[in-house]
Amino acid sequence: MDDIVDLVSRSDDELRALIARLETEEREISRRRRILQGKLDILRAELVMRLQKKRTEGQPVISADDVEGLKRILAGEGPGRRGEVSGDVTEE
Repeated sequence: MDDIVDLVSRSDDELRALIARLETEEREISRRRRILQGKLDILRAELVMRLQKKRTEGQPVISADDVEGLKRILAGEGPGRRGEVSGDVTEE
């Protein structure tokens, strides 16, 4: 962000170089995001396949631990609470 603070004193070439550098950084971030999204998609598909296999085999799809975890989450006691920052919960 410091690069953007003093734009007036920069030459046209410096501005072009800064733009090029930030575009390169943005492309790398976007590439990394796509890779992470692909990994998430693969993991979710694997989980779905495992759950479908359990169901087909007559096994319970949701365990008692899953139910307890969901209860905690719904009661606002578990992970994934919205607005949580550094252990503090902010009002929305």
